[in-house]
Amino acid sequence: MKKKVLAAFLATAMTMSLTACGGSTEEATTEVATEETAAEETVEETETEEVAEEETEATETEAAGVPAYADIELGTDYTELTASIKVLTNRTDMCTDDYVGTTYAQYIEEFNKLYPNITVEIEGITDYAEDALLRLSSGDWGDVMLIPAVDKNQLPEYFLSYGDTETMTGEVKWANEWNWDGQAYGVATTGDASGIVYNKKVFEEAGITELPATPEAFMEALKAISENTDAIPLYTNYAAGWTMDGQWTPHIAGSATGDSTYMNQKFLHTAAPFSDPGDGTGAYNVYKILYDAVANGYTEDDYTTTDWEGCKGMINNGEIGCMVLGSWAYPQMQQGGPNPDDIGYMPFPITVDGKQYSSSGPNYGYGINVNASEENKIASLIYVKWMTEMSGFAFNEGGIPIAVDDTNYPEVYAAFADIELISNEPALEGEEELLNALNEESELMFNAGGDMKVQAIVEHAANGDMTFDEIMEEWNQKWSDAQVANDVEQLY
Repeated sequence: MKKKVLAAFLATAMTMSLTACGGSTEEATTEVATEETAAEETVEETETEEVAEEETEATETEAAGVPAYADIELGTDYTELTASIKVLTNRTDMCTDDYVGTTYAQYIEEFNKLYPNITVEIEGITDYAEDALLRLSSGDWGDVMLIPAVDKNQLPEYFLSYGDTETMTGEVKWANEWNWDGQAYGVATTGDASGIVYNKKVFEEAGITELPATPEAFMEALKAISENTDAIPLYTNYAAGWTMDGQWTPHIAGSATGDSTYMNQKFLHTAAPFSDPGDGTGAYNVYKILYDAVANGYTEDDYTTTDWEGCKGMINNGEIGCMVLGSWAYPQMQQGGPNPDDIGYMPFPITVDGKQYSSSGPNYGYGINVNASEENKIASLIYVKWMTEMSGFAFNEGGIPIAVDDTNYPEVYAAFADIELISNEPALEGEEELLNALNEESELMFNAGGDMKVQAIVEHAANGDMTFDEIMEEWNQKWSDAQVANDVEQLY
């Protein structure tokens, strides 16, 4: 995998304001020399020197306030700013020297070449989705975090606005994702296409000569892997939890419908959205792929023992055929062992009216603590903008670039040349909180960390105690009841 930036790193020790992943902080200090001359010197000279010393301590933040994201010019503005910020992340793998890709320490080393007096401490959290919410509610979390699943009307309570959403749309992709009342409170770390990471060699050994584009063809491919190789055809990653709803549910929108308005608009007003449309599309067929794979024995023997970190080496070494994961996972699987060229990425196997689509959207978004000091808010803005526009992070991690003028897509999208990427359009005016309301009432929690409902599909399929249609009927009833409770008109 080619790396865009950060090709050469200093091998010798440097004096930097750098802390990565929970290490001790070595803060840069500015030595201010004070001259206390003898009384024989003239009072006028002494006073002149003291005034000059006081002026050197003035910072660029003086009287300027906190700027908007769009108003910061990297490498020019605030280069003398001194601050120490803490950043929370879910990427614990990037916190170690063992990570094959670019580590946080290496990113910060490059960042400090432009901003030597900004100390950045990275704290990696394993169970991020849950722990980040707890940290957020406590108020003790630092300066920058990846925004967890909070209601949009709570964004101003916790996070600093990057500027008005209309302006931010001209700066970054998916500025609407963390929009509230015309203000943008998040900037995506990367963009992802939804699909399936797979081992090319396993597919070849199984006799699969063409990437499957329908649920039926995909099930035949899993069967071929099961019969002709020693690999686990489809690895569920059940035990990790976040790998369930977070990786399967995005497909019920663009991938399964080809409709950018479906998820945040039509889905809310659809009667029985989990019924079988009869043409291999829709939410029904997304989840049925998972159920059928488990029921037919095409997944791991014991779903409770899956290992997220371990699966990277397993698929790299040909022990796994494929996994349903976002494009962000592609470089991690390449880096999981000695066979990076064996790793491929394919669209989700659903075809809508003869064409394949892929749901795409932002990964986690950077949020800046609204209660941080002014200096730390500015330093955090600089850090986020540098990570977005200059670090090469999205490219290095196999993601869609975030800056609107960045067209440098990584090789992971080689199989997506004829695939249309579908981004979800925002909710209609006045319905911004409707999905949250329906999720809470139904307890299904789509795209909101509701891992249990997708994990339940695996459980019922393995135990044989509920048919897939029974599960979908139950979901339809819960969704319909939630619509009634919230006075939602069923339009579709």
